[in-house]
Amino acid sequence: MDVPVWLWIVFAVTVVVSLAVDLLAHRKAHVIGFKEAGLWSALWVGLALIFGGVVFLTLGTTAGTEYTTAWLLEKSLSVDNLFVFALIFAYFKVPREYQHRVLFFGVIGALVFRALFLTAGVAVVNRFTFVLFLFAAILFYSSYKILSGQEENFDPGKSFAVRLLRKIMPVQDEYSGTHFVVHKEGRRIATPLLAVVAAIEAADLIFAVDSVPAVLAVSDDLFIVYTSNAFAILGLRALYFLLAGLLDRFHYLSHGLAIILAFIAVKLVLQACHKMISTSIPEIPSPISLAVIVVILAVSVTLSMRRPPKDQDGTDAASGSDTAK
Repeated sequence: MDVPVWLWIVFAVTVVVSLAVDLLAHRKAHVIGFKEAGLWSALWVGLALIFGGVVFLTLGTTAGTEYTTAWLLEKSLSVDNLFVFALIFAYFKVPREYQHRVLFFGVIGALVFRALFLTAGVAVVNRFTFVLFLFAAILFYSSYKILSGQEENFDPGKSFAVRLLRKIMPVQDEYSGTHFVVHKEGRRIATPLLAVVAAIEAADLIFAVDSVPAVLAVSDDLFIVYTSNAFAILGLRALYFLLAGLLDRFHYLSHGLAIILAFIAVKLVLQACHKMISTSIPEIPSPISLAVIVVILAVSVTLSMRRPPKDQDGTDAASGSDTAK
């Protein structure tokens, strides 16, 4: 796809300015409330959709549809990240007023790593089409693990990034405000806040195993896959604070994500067969992919709201009413 240089510049400036405004707005550590999180979520979603409109007008309907599909796909898959964020914060007992700062630097790291992974992924897919079968297998396996309840538990304290950090420098037990590193007796010592950032980056690397192959099923154009990923990632912090405490209510969402992964895997297989075996083998158009993702997400959320999760004693976890009678 012939993407004009000015569009890349617009994207880069938008991301940098948005991050700068976000950082300035949250320069003082404070607890992010529901209202504030809602306003920031609306801002990030609006920004992503406005940029999508620019893509539609500049690159055409196909590119615009692919961007929207990839953004929505990454947005839905990133919900799993929110559960892990909650797990990490609970494990390290991160004060609520410091959580936004941690996620801010986690997002910056995610933007860098996704750029590397997606650039490599696009290059590999464009040169070796058979890799699509491998990506499809990864997604099928991920879908199977979710549906069968075999998802691997993420242990923040034992993640590679945290263990590596402890080898590089000592990590103190207590927090020192929003500082990541402190100096004591002539030595640099990491605070638990830096360990939390390391754990979040490690978690994102794990989730990239699913999200990168999935988004490459939507488009093999670097501009489309990276910009859509970037805008989805930028809104993660606000989405976390918006849904904090409500994540357990969306208990059917994981099933919906598993179905989406399986659907995307089928899309990858058809793409590979179309390119390698015969052009008569149909591919799934992006508009259909977008519609399928929207429907599955809508059904998952609706079912979660209409059938709240139950506690072990048969009580409605959301309302506390006894539903076993």
